[in-house]
Amino acid sequence: MKSSHWKRVVWFCVCAALSSPAWSDDGVTIPGYAPATGVERGYSVQKATETDMSFWFDNSAASVTARGVFHPRMTVLSRDETGMRVRWSLNAELPEGTTGPADSYQMNLLYRNSLAAYGTSTLELETDLNGFPSNPVGVDRILAHMREMAANGPGGAAAPPDNGVNGIIGKIEQNPLLIVTALVPEAQLLATGQFYQDQLMQIGQAEAASRTEDYNGVNVPVTSTWTLESTDATSRTATLSVSEEFDPAALSRSQEPATAKMMAAFPERVKNLTAEQLASIKRAGKTRSVKFVVSLDDGSAVEATEIVSVTTGGFALRTYTHILREDMPARLPLPAVLTAKVLQTPDLHVEPLPSAKAEPGILDELSTRPSPAESQETPVATENDVGEAIAPVSLEVKSAEVARSAISYDRGLNIELTPESAAKFRDFTQAALGRQTQLLINDQVVMEPWMREPIMDGRIVLAGTDGKDLEAMAEQLKVPGASIVVRLRP
Repeated sequence: MKSSHWKRVVWFCVCAALSSPAWSDDGVTIPGYAPATGVERGYSVQKATETDMSFWFDNSAASVTARGVFHPRMTVLSRDETGMRVRWSLNAELPEGTTGPADSYQMNLLYRNSLAAYGTSTLELETDLNGFPSNPVGVDRILAHMREMAANGPGGAAAPPDNGVNGIIGKIEQNPLLIVTALVPEAQLLATGQFYQDQLMQIGQAEAASRTEDYNGVNVPVTSTWTLESTDATSRTATLSVSEEFDPAALSRSQEPATAKMMAAFPERVKNLTAEQLASIKRAGKTRSVKFVVSLDDGSAVEATEIVSVTTGGFALRTYTHILREDMPARLPLPAVLTAKVLQTPDLHVEPLPSAKAEPGILDELSTRPSPAESQETPVATENDVGEAIAPVSLEVKSAEVARSAISYDRGLNIELTPESAAKFRDFTQAALGRQTQLLINDQVVMEPWMREPIMDGRIVLAGTDGKDLEAMAEQLKVPGASIVVRLRP
């Protein structure tokens, strides 16, 4: 009888300990990140960008919206006192039930090409204790694949050494975390809302922190304010918010070269600006607003929303991200751009890259160590957030003739595109408004124009080049099936 009584008392104490709330009179304890190993978690990811150049343009192409929906999966392979090793499974396919036409999700089309370019659909990462990536695994394999792509231009021809892929390779060699930024930025965002050890927070009490980020060689101070907004005893979750302000003076200094280029592209417009307008385009600003829903059981961020707003040089960009772990209900409100069933988006005619070497498992043969290497402090990859990637477009030529201008009497190469390519070129120029582009013939850059307005008639004029060079280019383009490539300047 006595033994049975003590068993009941012990069981009551154990149950009380296991079910005790994470909050008390002293505050709420957000547990350190401690995910289960070997369990695959699926995520629903929605993204959108809004680009506004109405300061420079009065037409409808001045504002462009792009979106994407993704379905990555993540497994924690191992965990010890120094960090973790995780695997992300990636794909660009639209999840079943996605509303709207498939070609209206341009980010998926671009991401498909990114996976092909990097040559993988799985990515293993070594992370810190809060899950923040510290070292991608298999970097040499990825770089080898990219070098092979860089060495082969269209049709298998040798590509020039200064092509854009080589530039990306060089940056990755200096900072391998750029692979994570390109392929699975969700890992970085989720880790921001996870802690490496228990954190005691008070509901409604703001906590400030500061850091600096490098933008074009300028150290920009960033102030972050964290707030525990609420807790939910039923779901055992806590909702955290983070707001970040980037020092406007330092950020403006970092953007001076880009602003100068933008102004040089619109000399007539700049002449008519008021002093207030001129001052406004020289000011840069950036804010970031994030919310997390964090599990009070294992410290995992199970849902996150992020809105980043950037203004610089009369150009405005806003990015939206929502991540939801699929076994959890959605709790955070979403902006309208992520919930709209119908969205006006440009048709970029994104051509798929060859994917023969992007089959699942290209990194699977790499051995998995039982525990991650010792964590090191690695600089977090940062970016200017001032433009979305636009895939290069290959254009077919209908005719190419060298003629003299009736106005300047200078010789120029007049190129007329086929109707289908004219439509592709129109959409490309609309998406690239205000940005510097490149035109390539036989993989050689022949022109680097700033895109000041959409080109609607499918005609291109090359001038300012030696007459013999123009004739040579014309002969190359007269070959049946000849094409040119336009792309953003790397």
